[in-house]
Amino acid sequence: MPLNHYVTLGRSGLRVSPFCLGAMTFGEDLGWGSSVAESNRIMDRFLGRGGNFIDTANIYTRGHSEKIIGDHIGKTPHKRERTVIATKFFSSMFAGDPNAGGANRKGIHAQLHESLRRLQTDYIDLYWMHAWDRYTPIEETMRALDDIVRSGKVRYIGFSDTPAWKVAQAHVEATLRGWSPLVALQIEYSLLQRTVEGELIPMAEELGLGVTPWAPLARGVLTGKYKRDARGQHKPDRGERMMAALNNDHTYDVVDVVEGVAKELGTTATRVALAWVRSRPAVASPIVGARTVAQLDDNLDAADVTLPPQAIARLDAATRPTLNFPAEFLSFAGSIAYGGTNIRGVEYPLFFNAPKNDAERY
Repeated sequence: MPLNHYVTLGRSGLRVSPFCLGAMTFGEDLGWGSSVAESNRIMDRFLGRGGNFIDTANIYTRGHSEKIIGDHIGKTPHKRERTVIATKFFSSMFAGDPNAGGANRKGIHAQLHESLRRLQTDYIDLYWMHAWDRYTPIEETMRALDDIVRSGKVRYIGFSDTPAWKVAQAHVEATLRGWSPLVALQIEYSLLQRTVEGELIPMAEELGLGVTPWAPLARGVLTGKYKRDARGQHKPDRGERMMAALNNDHTYDVVDVVEGVAKELGTTATRVALAWVRSRPAVASPIVGARTVAQLDDNLDAADVTLPPQAIARLDAATRPTLNFPAEFLSFAGSIAYGGTNIRGVEYPLFFNAPKNDAERY
């Protein structure tokens, strides 16, 4: 699938590229990431290959990520109009101010104003709630978002990093009241993070939300650059969660399977891991980040990789997650309900305690 074979985002008419460019690495303000010049080259390469979807957040590199996008795209009308720019609210940029972040009406309007200024645009295509604000009633958040959509300052809205029950509540509330509905869901999803398959992915399918997975390469672990024989030697500045993965034998078992599939297909581990995510139900546009143009090219070339069924089966078997109740129960509940039949191509064995014929029924 070339990058200019666009998909619609969820139950909306917004056309986006099958991969989204993540801009969390834009700017070197935190001691890592891409220089301004390299960030600009990355954006130009992405747009030049047909990509049109860029994702950032107000907090990324303390606002510099948004400013880099604004300086390069926002102030150039023909680039701005062809680009779908997504950013996020929730994170406070002003210490000591309890209303500077979160998802209340005051905070949303203030954060939107700041993002529009940095992005040098008068509208945002997709505005995400970065995470759930437990202190704000969800109807206040959804009404405030509806207001800014109606004002023309935002085109579409979505939620990121929010429990499935709260996403569903927000979406139903908006739908019943005639407010702007959610169209997308941004969540962590990779071969090393599949617990979202218990609630979040099925919810997205049911509600028509387009999923844009973040960290589809598990922060670079699935690229294969971290080796088993170097376990215990990785620098702790990679973060607590990443260090936990790098000190886990299961991580390297998964990487071995990914690299094995890549070798068989004559491609890279990066492309295999991204192709797997892109093939999952409800997934619209995985978010890929890059510090260099070369990394970006390797990521985007995953669009040309189609995994054969046997490869998907191997990857699935190596990474099958343990899900919360009632996921496991429901996985065999079909044998109770469907009488040993085939529905939509799925064979359901007859439950052992079910009557086998009319004579066995009371």
